[in-house]
Amino acid sequence: MTGQGPLDEMADGYGQAKPYWRPLLSILFALGHETLSERTRILDRTFAEEGITAILPGERAVNWRCDPIPLLISAAEFAQLETALAQRARLMELVLADLYGPRTLLSEGLVPPDLVYGNPSFLRPCRTVDGRRRDRYLTMYAADMIRGPDGVWRVLADRTGQAQGLAYALENRRILARVLPELFQSQKIRQLRQFLEATGDALQTMCPDSGAGVALLSGGHADPLWFEHVLLSREMSIGLVESGDLTLRNGQVFLKTLRGLQRIGVLLRRQEGHRVDPLELAPGIGVPGLLEAIRGGTVRMVNDAGSGLAEAPGLAAFLPALARRLLGEELQMPSQATLWLGEGAVVRTVLRDLEGWLVRKATDGDTPPVVPMLLSAKDREDLADRIAADPAAYAVSEAPSLSVAPCVGANGLEPKPIAMRMFLSFDGERWRAFPGGLARALSEEDALAGRLPRTALSKDVWVIAEENAGIQGTLGITTPVLGIRRTAGDLPSRVADNFYWLGRYLERLEEAARLQRAMIARILRPSPTPREVAEMQILVTSLTSVGMMEREDASVLGVGMLGSAVMRAFRLGGGMRVVLGDVARQVDQLRDRLTGEMHTVLTRSLRALGDQMRHLPPDQNPRALEHASVLTADILEFAATVAGLAAENMVRGGGRLFLDFGRRVERAQAIAAELAQVLEQPGTAHPGRVEAGLRMALELRDSVITYRTRYLAVLQPAPALDLILADEGNPRGLAFQLVAARELLREIAEDGDSLLVSIDPLLAETAAIIQDVLQSPDQMAATARLPLRLRKLQEGIAAMADRVSRRYFTLLPVARSLGVESDLLRGAA
Repeated sequence: MTGQGPLDEMADGYGQAKPYWRPLLSILFALGHETLSERTRILDRTFAEEGITAILPGERAVNWRCDPIPLLISAAEFAQLETALAQRARLMELVLADLYGPRTLLSEGLVPPDLVYGNPSFLRPCRTVDGRRRDRYLTMYAADMIRGPDGVWRVLADRTGQAQGLAYALENRRILARVLPELFQSQKIRQLRQFLEATGDALQTMCPDSGAGVALLSGGHADPLWFEHVLLSREMSIGLVESGDLTLRNGQVFLKTLRGLQRIGVLLRRQEGHRVDPLELAPGIGVPGLLEAIRGGTVRMVNDAGSGLAEAPGLAAFLPALARRLLGEELQMPSQATLWLGEGAVVRTVLRDLEGWLVRKATDGDTPPVVPMLLSAKDREDLADRIAADPAAYAVSEAPSLSVAPCVGANGLEPKPIAMRMFLSFDGERWRAFPGGLARALSEEDALAGRLPRTALSKDVWVIAEENAGIQGTLGITTPVLGIRRTAGDLPSRVADNFYWLGRYLERLEEAARLQRAMIARILRPSPTPREVAEMQILVTSLTSVGMMEREDASVLGVGMLGSAVMRAFRLGGGMRVVLGDVARQVDQLRDRLTGEMHTVLTRSLRALGDQMRHLPPDQNPRALEHASVLTADILEFAATVAGLAAENMVRGGGRLFLDFGRRVERAQAIAAELAQVLEQPGTAHPGRVEAGLRMALELRDSVITYRTRYLAVLQPAPALDLILADEGNPRGLAFQLVAARELLREIAEDGDSLLVSIDPLLAETAAIIQDVLQSPDQMAATARLPLRLRKLQEGIAAMADRVSRRYFTLLPVARSLGVESDLLRGAA
């Protein structure tokens, strides 16, 4: 374990374990290899279950893991690193201020113009206006570091754009403490949460107006680092917003909520700088006018949209001279030896021994370096040709020999090369380092630098606390006294829209499961009766209408063929898989709005259902349909669990209001559509067909027992229709959904509002249908004529939902489907 000499992170210069490693090693040896291996598997499973990886198996190629053995740094060494990195952060701020301001570094020849004007991260609209600059360019900074054989830490890459990865460091600590609490008994280490609290307080002090808020600006749930955005916003107690949530009024930035506009004073940027303002940068993306608001001082952005300029790998070659020029100091922490190839003599030297270097684009800090020694002779020759053709586009760093640290392997502890990212933030007075970091254990295939990978083995970084270390409190901030509020109106419009569609998709999934369960039960019966054959015809039509069966299967009545048609809905690309994915994506988007318990239950259940679908037996297996039947029961249980969690875990109003409203709208439309379908089958005018349709409708509405209790065994149209359509006490009936929707809307709409009034005619129509059938001399014939009225009722419900959407929800770039194969509906601001 200590055979690597000075390359080993836990060994001193004599090959012995460093004193602060010894207590940890004692616990590791006491646990033993089998226990460590089991805890490693638990760590991997926990990361997956809590949504650090994808919600549904196979949805994204994300596999972020944490090794159970942390990387330890002494208090003295951390203090040295903090001082050295704070100097680099100060230097980067001055470099950015000059390159976006007077540009004296260019005129003095200290920075080549190619690294600025040819850099895609150089955003001209971010230049200083009239020589004045209100804000800093950097408030957060990170550095990717490696330690060489001489024991010296060197910076491989400066992270001045977004300083990503902080949330993963926090999550490593949280989950490791839960899975391996024994390790934390070995010694006293620095805590992490205070850094986030202090950073959040510092952001609040930056607000130009005491009444303005702070928000994290995210690219949305499609961003690979969406998890980080959610966790950071929670830990810093700030809002999480997307570009579509924001608008400008009189040069000020506001968040659009159901209750109106809320002022935003600081934006913690977590999306690409060129995507923040479509008027001055990338068209069609961002908040129109945001850069002008920043220049006007009404909102501040952390970090500045153009701060990624300083991440150019080629700039590292000039940092020692820049430190002397701008700081009057020598650079305390050197970069890994770097050369910019824009000078003829330099490029010739590099090309003579290309294998000894890492090759990177000179202005692109996100692309991983190319390692020539790992390339074939042909690929290496092609790379040399590209460099020779445009040398100024490339920078090279000396190929490093990395220090190693112990990791849990298949046969015990294994040494692996280590790279570490440290984070700093400016608190208004000085730069402070996060008392930990994000270390990665590297394999030969892993990139040393570039974007944070989506697949990685990470390590928690422990900073050993000094014995007399005190507890640092958060910054003192004067904030206005908050009034008591219990309204739902503070919810951002986009979030309300997401809750609404989560409710709709959940109900859609439940409805499809009920139809599938009813069909499978009849297919599995040995010899279906004529009535059951008629019921299967009805179910085929219903399944087809909701996208759970192909239209060409609608005429198939062979039991074997029907079984295959049903199973296709559970296969890749089938209707059940599609709707399950819709639910998972909404859960992912609402991660910052769901309680930990609710999110865990949802993600575990969704993963389990996804796994069941993926592992269903093939169609030719005689038990395939039985497995599918069990799966439908599990889906219905999942739906009931979510409903119970929402009722007991979510505050009334806000997210719960729109989640429930979405379910009520979807169920109401499904009831009207379903009843119309079962009543408009060929030959429905025949009394037997009407009776079969009503029996099926009662079964699908889970109302058979209630009907029998009230009316014994006699099935008549008016009582059955009353239970399905007009009984306000039946939670599976249409009237119940409409009344519930109206009561939900009362929480955000005034009495007499047109939205509330629009529901009254729908309720009146359900009652009128029952009266018309009841008073008809031939109830069966009157019932057979109902499909047209039911279709109009369905359209009325859709129109009411559309009005709610247009009033309250944000106009989204992606339309949402009302049904798997039906028309599209887009929410409007």
